[in-house]
Amino acid sequence: MPITTEARGDHKLELAAEVLSSGGTIRLRAFGTSMLPSIWPGDILTVEHKPGHEIIPGDIALVARNRQFFIHRVIEKRNSHWITRGDSLPQNDEPAAEVQVLGKVSLIHKKAGAVAPPQLSLFSRTLARMLCHWDSFRTFALRIHSSRQCGAE
Repeated sequence: MPITTEARGDHKLELAAEVLSSGGTIRLRAFGTSMLPSIWPGDILTVEHKPGHEIIPGDIALVARNRQFFIHRVIEKRNSHWITRGDSLPQNDEPAAEVQVLGKVSLIHKKAGAVAPPQLSLFSRTLARMLCHWDSFRTFALRIHSSRQCGAE
């Protein structure tokens, strides 16, 4: 789930990386659909700094790559590189060096309240696979989610 900014907003990326590297916490709004069903567009994510050895497979991490942030699940650690992937994406991302892994999602703020990032259950993995490979199902799910969000306000 990329979190991008235009060239004039690159300072925001640098500032967020600096806050996290100094041990702080940031909040970001999620865009994109790569982390469905765990994270939906519009969710607010609390990301906290965690040393590399404290981030484990199954955690959702903030990764900086090519002047963009990505929020993806850690699949495994190979030597000093992390393998990540969006829950509803078919393949892994390119390996990320430990310095590119900026933090860990500690809370997901939804309209109904804040929740801890979920681990992927068998049901969630199946749903993520359906959302990945079936465009009409993803479109339907996003419309339902959007209508619920509007109705909750």
